[in-house]
Amino acid sequence: MPLPLEGPLLDDAAGRLIRPYTVSGGRTRPTAALDLLTLVMATGAAPGDRAGPEHAHALALCRGPLSVAELSAHLRLPVAVTKVVVSDLVEAGAVTVRAPGHYDNPTDRSLLEAVLDGLRRRL
Repeated sequence: MPLPLEGPLLDDAAGRLIRPYTVSGGRTRPTAALDLLTLVMATGAAPGDRAGPEHAHALALCRGPLSVAELSAHLRLPVAVTKVVVSDLVEAGAVTVRAPGHYDNPTDRSLLEAVLDGLRRRL
């Protein structure tokens, strides 16, 4: 089966045909400060010569704001590799990134107790 020229290089039977470290050029750390909730959005600028198919796919997905975690899932890449791809796109001016408006406190005791009470009522 010939490989598509666009989109991720996947084979249904074999899985990913390109190793993640190849996608990131062997780099393991992004140059931009990114976390899982960082929102990524395409600017409309071209990504440049260094862009591979994953970069193009990421740009297509980021027409609207998308978190790094969501982008990683859509690209079927580890988060560390996705962060390197996004960093490349930031450096090229092809995407902008911003932190989410606020962080909720996931360890708020009253919230956790309310969730637990709701779960108990459903059982």
